[in-house]
Amino acid sequence: MTIRYNAVMNDLKTGGIAVIDFGSQYTQLIARRIRELGVYSEVYAHSSSAAHINRHRPTGYVLSGGPSSVYDVDAPQLPAFLHEVDRPILGICYGMQLLTAAQGGEVAPASQREYGPAAISHKPVSPLFSGLDAELQVWMSHGDRIESLPPGYRPLAASDNSPFAAIGDLERNRYGVQFHPEVRHSPDGSAILGNFLFRICRCAPKWSAAAFIDDAVSRIQAQVGGERVLLALSGGVDSAVAGALIHRAIGERLTCIFVDHGMLRMGEAEDVARVFRDEGGMNLLAVNAVEDFLSALAGVTEPEAKRKTIGALFVERFAEEARKLQGIRFLAQGTIYPDVIESAADGASAKTIKSHHNVGGLPADLHFELIEPLRDCFKDEVRQIGQALGLPEAIIWRQPFPGPGLAIRCLGELSWARLEKLRAADAIFTGELAAAGLLRAGTAQSFAVLLPVKSVGVMGDKRSYEEVLALRSVTTDDFMTADWARLPQDLLARVSARIVNEVPGINRVVYDITSKPPATIEWE
Repeated sequence: MTIRYNAVMNDLKTGGIAVIDFGSQYTQLIARRIRELGVYSEVYAHSSSAAHINRHRPTGYVLSGGPSSVYDVDAPQLPAFLHEVDRPILGICYGMQLLTAAQGGEVAPASQREYGPAAISHKPVSPLFSGLDAELQVWMSHGDRIESLPPGYRPLAASDNSPFAAIGDLERNRYGVQFHPEVRHSPDGSAILGNFLFRICRCAPKWSAAAFIDDAVSRIQAQVGGERVLLALSGGVDSAVAGALIHRAIGERLTCIFVDHGMLRMGEAEDVARVFRDEGGMNLLAVNAVEDFLSALAGVTEPEAKRKTIGALFVERFAEEARKLQGIRFLAQGTIYPDVIESAADGASAKTIKSHHNVGGLPADLHFELIEPLRDCFKDEVRQIGQALGLPEAIIWRQPFPGPGLAIRCLGELSWARLEKLRAADAIFTGELAAAGLLRAGTAQSFAVLLPVKSVGVMGDKRSYEEVLALRSVTTDDFMTADWARLPQDLLARVSARIVNEVPGINRVVYDITSKPPATIEWE
């Protein structure tokens, strides 16, 4: 497949903040928190070139945390251009230690590590803490500490174990904090980041859903001109919002292909046709490929093999339909920013968490230029954009759903009967959560998992030997860490009773009480 990117300059991105990643699990959170304050922020690998990091002319830089110690031989180093740059810098945890070591200070192992909540006291001499109480609760996660400051720096805050919990060179606008202002466990973290953005960097808060839509529509129109666009529509929020955005820009010149692989939740295939074709007026081609997918997945039980089988067959069926269409130059995808980061798209130092294929790897005879209008957006921003575009709540707040769908929630070998069993049980669980007002407000993601395990039961005074179903419900702000939801016992009892009574083939229901980490949110 030949894909060419046709970038159009986006003024919304200029004058924002470049976040330089040194391997922290919280790096994405830094960028998200900055965007929540109305300023564009983008993540770059520390090994990226100065030209790449500065491509949007950032007003300032944030150095992330990381797992290394600055005195290790192979530790990531401060990018050379930052030694001389005249724009503000904020180092967080490892970023602060790196800034210290690079400019002449000393970093050493701490005699007592700090992990978790801590209290700091700050001195009212810095715009970084302007307007905040003298005593603050923050979240620490470090085993090293600063022993001596570089020339020109002064202490700005201290904790019991860190005499330099925050430091700054106020003349050069260089700042560092040992704690993590980006996490919710630092209650005043957003205010501290806001002070860096607006008091120190003098950023303009111009990043919003409405501004993004206006800008994206203009960019799509400039890129597409009078040509036609093809979109792979899954019905999920990302492709749905991408479709609505492109449809606003070019109208009927957008054609959507929806491939029903049989792994969707109850009623979702019908909802896609109703919302996008019947109500939204889009050109939608719905392809029923259920039998093809079930045949290809027969005997496949390993989760990655399921993913690859589904991905390859999806590409095959999508390409088959695309060949029937004439005169289409552009291919659109619902790729979002975490997909880009998690696929390690921005530098060798990034760790691949999982692969996001969308419809990549199309055959060589299909030549498209690629449009990814949401490539720079986080999931919460995508939802805000969808709301501003007028998409239905059921689409915007659709529960997170993996690309392979129920194939990786139906553990073991797949069959239509097992998928139908899982669909029915999942609908009961999420339906009861919705009725209790807990599907959105009280939980972040909830679903059922059908296990390849059978248990003995007693039903109708007879022995039963049927499958086990696990329920999973988590709370999280960012999906990078998550805790199991403390659902009411009477709700769980009602869900269990309904499932074993209404769904043939299940005689036992269990509730997953494992947090992330050590588990993941999905089972496979």
